[in-house]
Amino acid sequence: MPSGEHQAASEGGLQSGLSRALGLLCGLLLFALIALTCTDVVTRYWFNAPVNGAFELTELLLASLIFAALPLTTGAGAHVEVDLLAGLSGPKLRWGMQRLAALLSGLVLLVLAWRLTLHGLRLFEDGTVTNSLTLPLAPVAWLAALSCAASGFIALLRGFLKSGSA
Repeated sequence: MPSGEHQAASEGGLQSGLSRALGLLCGLLLFALIALTCTDVVTRYWFNAPVNGAFELTELLLASLIFAALPLTTGAGAHVEVDLLAGLSGPKLRWGMQRLAALLSGLVLLVLAWRLTLHGLRLFEDGTVTNSLTLPLAPVAWLAALSCAASGFIALLRGFLKSGSA
């Protein structure tokens, strides 16, 4: 196999491996949410003993799930899009609008990553924790920052390395 094909295959394997790992993480987080909710409902109504901190755990798990899935959604190009002018424009204008959308999306996600990193550092320095379970909040902010950074780079790559031209 020529070196260019080998490099492309190894990059595809790395991308596929990362996608599988993120998919597995999302599946585990979703399973944890389901298990927590079911356990809380059953123990609350049958035994009058709700799970302590279930609301906080649900918030943290849901935030983690959303941000863990963000790079997968971006990589698949599965974000909601509104094409108001697509039918009225030619292929060159559509090509340019797709590139502009990729640039803006990528930049917004990278700015969010930067701000979430700073927010996570502030949460860490202040020792901010949840109210009842005293779980640290900084790791969730860092997960969100990492996810936004990865999604920002993916958006830029999808927009500018996508095959096809005007």
